[in-house]
Amino acid sequence: MKNLIAELLLKLAEKEEESKELVAQVEALEIVVTALLRHMRQDEQQTLISDIESAMDQVKPQTQVSDRDSELLQQYIKKLLRHPRS
Repeated sequence: MKNLIAELLLKLAEKEEESKELVAQVEALEIVVTALLRHMRQDEQQTLISDIESAMDQVKPQTQVSDRDSELLQQYIKKLLRHPRS
């Protein structure tokens, strides 16, 4: 029983570490996208935003992605493009 608990704790620690790495990657990408958008001319920025939003509208959710996950993704992209980090 102790071995099982120890194994579960190790797996939990690994998952937590993976989660932290993913959060760091997402935050880094958010910073990069924000910086890129800020350095674009307004018309280029609007064109890029429109292209991304159009592509998102055309993407059909895969069976593995729930409607809620798809909606969260779209909301986050919209927030990132329209209201980037300060």
